[in-house]
Amino acid sequence: MSAGLQTMKMSALVISATTLTVLALAPARAQTSNNVIYLHQAWSQDDREWYHHFSQGSAIIAYDIYLNLEVAGGQDLFRSDANSVRYGLVPEPANRANPDALPIGISKETLTTPIKGWPVGDYVGMTCAACHSGQLKYKGKVIHIDGGGNNAIDMQGLTRALDDALKTTLTDAAKFDRLAGRLRASSPEAKDKLRKRVESESQRAHDYAIQQVTTRYPWGPGRMDALALIFNRALASLPGILENSTIAVAPTKPPFLWNAPHGLWTQWRGTVQDPIKRNVQESIGVFLPLDLSAKSPAEGLFQSSVPILNLQRAEDQLERLAPPSWPEDILGKIDRDKAKKGKALFVEHCASCHNVWPYRWTEPNKNGKRYVLVGLTPITYVGTDRGQFETIRPFSIAGELGNSLSKELLPEFRGKPLLPSGEFMSAISFAVTDAAVRKLNLTEAQRLDLNGYREPSATWPLEDVYKAGPRDGVWATAPFVHNGSVPNLYEMLIPAAERTKKFYLGGDFDPVRVGLDTKATSGTFLMDTTLPGNSNAGHSFENRPLGNGVVGPLLPDDDRWALVEYLKSIPEEAGRVTPFGGPPETSSSQKP
Repeated sequence: MSAGLQTMKMSALVISATTLTVLALAPARAQTSNNVIYLHQAWSQDDREWYHHFSQGSAIIAYDIYLNLEVAGGQDLFRSDANSVRYGLVPEPANRANPDALPIGISKETLTTPIKGWPVGDYVGMTCAACHSGQLKYKGKVIHIDGGGNNAIDMQGLTRALDDALKTTLTDAAKFDRLAGRLRASSPEAKDKLRKRVESESQRAHDYAIQQVTTRYPWGPGRMDALALIFNRALASLPGILENSTIAVAPTKPPFLWNAPHGLWTQWRGTVQDPIKRNVQESIGVFLPLDLSAKSPAEGLFQSSVPILNLQRAEDQLERLAPPSWPEDILGKIDRDKAKKGKALFVEHCASCHNVWPYRWTEPNKNGKRYVLVGLTPITYVGTDRGQFETIRPFSIAGELGNSLSKELLPEFRGKPLLPSGEFMSAISFAVTDAAVRKLNLTEAQRLDLNGYREPSATWPLEDVYKAGPRDGVWATAPFVHNGSVPNLYEMLIPAAERTKKFYLGGDFDPVRVGLDTKATSGTFLMDTTLPGNSNAGHSFENRPLGNGVVGPLLPDDDRWALVEYLKSIPEEAGRVTPFGGPPETSSSQKP
């Protein structure tokens, strides 16, 4: 809701909301299943089930071991619903896409070609939905939000618990024998073979636990330093250049995904445009089998298990995911008059950065596609926590220790002993993506479709920025700002110094202030915003000059509540999908 700042040239395009609306005529509350309420977000049940469990190439441990592994401190299965819930995963009954009743975001990956460290076989993996499908809890009701952040997932706890479960299985003879019995490994030879498999799986899980998620301060549920996870695997652990390691001290919450494929820029820092490279990078962060230590591509360098066409289907589905509409029959009626006043205030104070339906769009590119303009707000202006820009090393080793990797990069990166870490990461993700795409033998038209019909931007942010996109559906995505340090929407509209400094994450929904109840102790983790990476400074409304963390004037309390009511009310039509490529009246802007 930043005011008075727009870092891009905005299109003068004016489009009627009626023309742009792709509306499935259904109520905000679409269905109830197994005591979970699913809102109308324009996805079919098949869409939802596939997204919850598709493989994005992630391979954590062998699938049969995962299904039969016990927790470290007992005989309950690690994959049990109770243990999944303990770490924020959402149980789901068996269905066609999920015959083994895995929790949402856990999938089966079948590796048909060995990759260094991963033999052929079936693995359990993690997929987008683990972090990007969430639930709100209110008065005993559970509301499912597809494409929203999972504010309960505990990546550190889950990773360490898996590490402990595998190590304990190797040291506790009775526990190992029970695993062997479930897997019908009864002979000494079969048990010896199983033990070697578990040792291999345990080492992989242990390396991830100590190299990727070790931090001075716990992240807590619904937050993870995804950027550091990706960079550490790609620049340090996989190529064996541990000098490039960084400590994951800048946790962020998973952003919501509706409208993400339509935006000119994505990620919290507004640094990525190509959808497939973005998705490949995310896969790298969550156990993608990938060879970055071979001497050449002929020997396996850049080979991975990334399923490009699965990532494309996920992106295609997200293009038609609607932001969730406020369910008035559950959370209370919206005061439409107050929301109307709030909309006028939003246009005045916030829309220059955040955009407002029917949105401002870029001009058509050479492929006839337009994209929703998003504000790229300098960190020096918005003033929120800057840990995202400080956690990654400015430069990483590329030559010498990583010489075999360096010489295979694009010409501008070859042979240099050091590279800017961001450029090094981009070069690796390009090489991995290109290696996977080449195997598909796509036509030029298919390549354009795969890359979202994007053209590389001629203008990149000249300073560190945070992305400010449209706020439709934001009511369902607490806590707020990129690091989840503001508990509710009301506190986004007050002076930053007056915000709650400690509150519980993972608790019940507050429909009044819209977010987490700061007085409740139903959450599982006490968020302390005074710790490094957790600051809730910036995006402040107070009577000081704009900039340096101030984005708007001190608002009367009635204006704050009107803005909250407006944010509850958008999108104003349930199931409204933003058309990919731009307004439908321009035929060339429609995706074929």
